[in-house]
Amino acid sequence: MAESSANKSLKGHKLIVLTEFKPIDYLIRDIQTEFPYLEIISRYVSWHSTKGDEEIPDSDWHGATILMTGSTIPKPEKVKKLKLVQLFSAGANHVLDTPLFKDTDVAFCTANGVHGPQISEWIIATYLANQHSIPKYLDFQREKRWQKVEGEPYDAVAQRVGILGYGSIGRQTARVCTAMGMSVHAYTLHPRDTPESRRDHSYSPPGLGDPEGALPQKWFSGESKEDLHAFLGSGLDLLVIALPLTPKTTKLISTAEFKVLGKKRTFVSNIGRGPIVDSEALYEALETETIRGAALDVTDPEPLPDGDKLWSAKNVIITPHISGRSRSYKDRSFAILKANLTALAEGRDFMNRVNRKDGY
Repeated sequence: MAESSANKSLKGHKLIVLTEFKPIDYLIRDIQTEFPYLEIISRYVSWHSTKGDEEIPDSDWHGATILMTGSTIPKPEKVKKLKLVQLFSAGANHVLDTPLFKDTDVAFCTANGVHGPQISEWIIATYLANQHSIPKYLDFQREKRWQKVEGEPYDAVAQRVGILGYGSIGRQTARVCTAMGMSVHAYTLHPRDTPESRRDHSYSPPGLGDPEGALPQKWFSGESKEDLHAFLGSGLDLLVIALPLTPKTTKLISTAEFKVLGKKRTFVSNIGRGPIVDSEALYEALETETIRGAALDVTDPEPLPDGDKLWSAKNVIITPHISGRSRSYKDRSFAILKANLTALAEGRDFMNRVNRKDGY
């Protein structure tokens, strides 16, 4: 975005906010105070609604230049002046097939960064729960039994976490793991061989994450099976899957990968997307104790059916896609919107912009 396109007051711009979050009046007021000439329309729309043209009056769409939304994406002919779509979600896979994304050059930006604190807490909580047999002790409590689990647990000191997808969630997870005395291995699609390439320019709450990319003791990258297996076989006690879902990442972790992880009996935590992991291969790895256990906030299919055998697999913790929930979610989402409104006003590049080639 060229500097000549700067419009620091955003006069002539129109923001449409479609959200199921309540209340947001204080967030709207904050933006309006910063940009008093910006026209703002806010409407309640379900996060999963895709009926943008039917639910929103044409008068709202007319002249809109900025849209903040969950899944409601209008047809291009409705929003000919649109410049920016700010998503409430950290992923963009649900909008990749929409005409507005495929057939225009409208900038799409994610809420990447809003999940770091709460999801990293979920990752560590479920990992430590497995380490210290908390699920078993909860069963004993319900049965009113004072009983100890056999064997001594490992604590986290000197263990190693491998983070598959070193984005905002992975960076905050690395920060927490490092504080507990763990070492960190990171994996990214593209090489990060220089200090500049390891820096993170996406959103992160102040003081959190790993903005300089300084925490990993070793960095892996590449698209081949050999590259992936080198990472998975690097002595991991905990594997965190934090990738977006793309055609290349679908069933990325399957039988061959679990065989590699089996050398250390790695614990697997998936907070990315369910289809990244082959469910049949995962079940087999759990039942044969090839891996130590798993924590799943996402599954394939999702929701996981009542009778699915994964529910009763050995050493698995399953939650219904809730690790990203936080009372601070909407505040952080609007902080990203505000940063991108400032970028628009100053003629700078947007934060968290979706790469149309990679799909995230």
